[in-house]
Amino acid sequence: MLKVGLTGGIGAGKSEVSRLLASYGAVLVDADLIAREVVAPGTPGLARVVAEFGPEVLLPDGALDRPKLGSIVFADPARLAALNAIVHPLVRDRSAELERRAGPGDVLVNDVPLLAENGLAKVFDLVVVVDVAEGTRLDRLVRLRGMPEKEARARMAAQSSREDRLAIADLVIDNDGPLEALEPQVREVWAELRRRAQRS
Repeated sequence: MLKVGLTGGIGAGKSEVSRLLASYGAVLVDADLIAREVVAPGTPGLARVVAEFGPEVLLPDGALDRPKLGSIVFADPARLAALNAIVHPLVRDRSAELERRAGPGDVLVNDVPLLAENGLAKVFDLVVVVDVAEGTRLDRLVRLRGMPEKEARARMAAQSSREDRLAIADLVIDNDGPLEALEPQVREVWAELRRRAQRS
């Protein structure tokens, strides 16, 4: 089994890359999806978040109000660290559980937004970085996701720099261009991952 860490800054298009890799046959462990799962209504994770941040981070239906929580933590590094201390161990444990299901010849792709921030490069056989210029990321967050520019900049600033991500990259996918330019690059990376998985 080849363990791959896939990362990229917010707005880089990492989700599209992971979707393509899964469509080619990768076993995908998506940290963002798991992070939602571990704070779903009724979970111990959500109870701990409410204990830390108060009931105002809940929607009327009892689900986590992610934009409200985001506005708190991305404006205050100490509050972000408190949230990470709750969520990251839960995500790590659930990811490990999913990884155990992968077969010996599989390419296991761990989609990890904060891979560089958490010093996780060494736990993978190799790291794939989806790379995009800062201006492109900002434009996508504001124009395509409808995020206020101030919030988009705060979220980008809370993550590792582009240079830090590239420093840990074994393979880089350039997603600064149009969507149709992405697929051939991802297919090429997939072929390389398959080669490495067979060698290992």
